[in-house]
Amino acid sequence: MKLVIYLFKKVIPLFVGAMFFFALVLNLVDLFMNIATYLQNNCSGKDIMMVMAYYVPKTVWYAVPVAILFSTSYALSEMYAANEIQALLASGVSLFRFTVPLLIMSLFMAYGLFVFENKFVVQTYEKKTTLQNTLLNKTKNENNNDVIVLSDNGRIIYSAARYIESQKKLKTCYFVFRGEQRELQAVIYSKQALWNAERQVWDLENPVQYEPVGDTIKITNVNFDYVKMLTESYEIFRKTNVDVQSVSANEARVYIRHLKKAGLPYNEELSEYYKKYAFPFIVFIVVFLSIGLTGKTRKNVLLISLASCISASVLFYVTMMVTMVLAKHGYISAFSGAWSPVIFFTIISVVLLRFART
Repeated sequence: MKLVIYLFKKVIPLFVGAMFFFALVLNLVDLFMNIATYLQNNCSGKDIMMVMAYYVPKTVWYAVPVAILFSTSYALSEMYAANEIQALLASGVSLFRFTVPLLIMSLFMAYGLFVFENKFVVQTYEKKTTLQNTLLNKTKNENNNDVIVLSDNGRIIYSAARYIESQKKLKTCYFVFRGEQRELQAVIYSKQALWNAERQVWDLENPVQYEPVGDTIKITNVNFDYVKMLTESYEIFRKTNVDVQSVSANEARVYIRHLKKAGLPYNEELSEYYKKYAFPFIVFIVVFLSIGLTGKTRKNVLLISLASCISASVLFYVTMMVTMVLAKHGYISAFSGAWSPVIFFTIISVVLLRFART
């Protein structure tokens, strides 16, 4: 237990300091990129500080993997340079056994990073983006004209002349219902439809139903079983597509379900969805890599630690970027695109640890 406490006393202060340092750098970079426009638009200092405050959770989320890699690598390398690791090995304590608490801590941190992003980062980053766009005069118009949405694998077609985001309303709507063989069953017209958040369905204003009868189309009584099928969420009708990276896992799942129902391509979105779960494991991987690289040098410990953390991070990001592109174009599955870098680097870490002095 004393060894565990000693190890954490070495790593945790370094981790906290590195995390705040990297987060501050990212926040300042964002500030300096937009400072000229802020000044041109006469933005108040309070508003600029609010943008920076909203951006803090996102920068912390970015900084955690790099900070834990640096702190672990530096602490273990420093202990090796001071012959503390050799003393442990001579006393019969293996390197793996000594560092297992760090691996366990990294797994908890990976889970915490996922929860942190899903429950907090997404919401604050959206507020940051909205406020920043306002200050920079970048208006985001989510109203949409001439909307056509496929649902239920193409069996239901939504057509509206206009979607109004502020009211969650569709104007001049036609809802086309088709059978298994895509044969026309009915068309319902409504002057407008309003999204009912409580029942998760569209409420139609004075709907009129048309059905094929022989070779003609006739007005018939409205079949409210059809109306109950109009459950496609209002988010789908917005002008901008949903960016899976910038929404919570639940919202991403809803959007992907819509794409599947509509029979539209969803490989890229599904890959990004899996990435939400896979990416936090970078915390575990970088700790594992740091352990495997322990003792490779006694000199320039700080410089080597910085170089190794940057190199490992860049290599992991590039690998994930490549696999995500392959998944996007269907060369590999969406699951493989998100998780193969995690598996690959875990194997590399095991190999490095196998040949490390343990």
